[in-house]
Amino acid sequence: MRVVVIGAGQVGESIAADLDDSNEVVVIERDPDRCEELTYDLDVLTINGDGTSVETLEEAGVMDADMVIASTDDDETNIVACSTVKAISDAFTIARVKETEYLKTWRRSNTAFGIDFMVCTNLLTAQSVVRVVGLPAAIDVDPFAGGKVQMAEFEIAEGSGVAGETVSEADRFDSLTFAALLRGEEVVIPTGETVIQQDDRIIVIGSPRSVREFASTVASGDARNDVTKAVIVGGSQIGYHVARLFEERDISVRLIEQDANRARRLAEDLPGSVVLQSDATDVDFLEREHVGDADVLVGALDSDEKNLLACLLAKRLGVGRTVSIVDSDPYIDLFETVGVDVAISPRAVVAEEITRFTREGGAENVALIESHKAEVIEIEVEPDSPLAGQTIRESVASLPERVVFGAITRNGTFITPRGDTVIEVGDHVVAFAPADVAEELTARL
Repeated sequence: MRVVVIGAGQVGESIAADLDDSNEVVVIERDPDRCEELTYDLDVLTINGDGTSVETLEEAGVMDADMVIASTDDDETNIVACSTVKAISDAFTIARVKETEYLKTWRRSNTAFGIDFMVCTNLLTAQSVVRVVGLPAAIDVDPFAGGKVQMAEFEIAEGSGVAGETVSEADRFDSLTFAALLRGEEVVIPTGETVIQQDDRIIVIGSPRSVREFASTVASGDARNDVTKAVIVGGSQIGYHVARLFEERDISVRLIEQDANRARRLAEDLPGSVVLQSDATDVDFLEREHVGDADVLVGALDSDEKNLLACLLAKRLGVGRTVSIVDSDPYIDLFETVGVDVAISPRAVVAEEITRFTREGGAENVALIESHKAEVIEIEVEPDSPLAGQTIRESVASLPERVVFGAITRNGTFITPRGDTVIEVGDHVVAFAPADVAEELTARL
């Protein structure tokens, strides 16, 4: 497939890096120095120029492209670029936007602006925050099979209920599969004798009920309880959407915004939330408002440094869990090292969504694990599938090594996969695969 990526920022680079192994990738970028960097780092052709220019697009070969992804940091540039591409070629167009108003307009017809698929950074990030907050101790959560199956990632902290146990000892949940352990840079496919260690990151796949039971075992103290009280610092678009989604889940929300005009608008738009106009790093204010009583605090300010400060202050005041938006990807590990429970990068979230879309192929759904160390893939079994009529044991033998069957749904019913489980046509199979075999798995299925 020939893919043209417009914009070589963090999102564009991440998408190009994921696609360049098996596709012909061309990147258009205005900054000549950035073009040179990308040429050395990736196996892609770079074109120095403006992605909204017909001449530049023609030079990049969009006439022969299968897909064009506009991923600059500017919404209008991405929209104009996609419209221009659509006017001169038949390429499938994907645009990244931050403003949800553009998404609303596009959704009314699905072809507005000449865009075939649109992803909204702010909304996707807010949804990611809410999924993580909804599951105690989770650092990543994705639904599969229409919500019948859940994949979740947890970090095993000191004192966790499963730290030091073998997988066999920890396997006390009705419908849960221990898919993998992420130990440093290593992806470990566990056996029954594998010992779960402190600081491991564990991937589980199962029914939402069993995943929640496991989450309660992994979490400690008050973190086991459902979130009923949340504080959001920063009335950004992401902060607004997080508050709106919390309201829909009957979570009590207090939102702190320093700008008086913005605070007034938020108070009107969020009738179920309490909007406070103040500096979220003012310790006296935080103590006076009993912010420490909250179950979770979400840092959604425009400054990474202020988000970090707000989260660390909140932890000192007694907030059970903190989630921070981080614009600079290199900060993610730093935030989690110094005490923020979960750091979420909007750029990483949207890059994963676009990569997920471009990589789906015959898959119904795909989740990328830890910036693509592994994938969780959902497929519907067709009559000509090598899985049809086979037991799990027989199927595994014909697939790449280290693939783990995490769950099956049949006519909407959850089935825990076991060696003698026979896979039927129409089943939805959710499987885990390390990154180096994921593409081979998708091709075979």
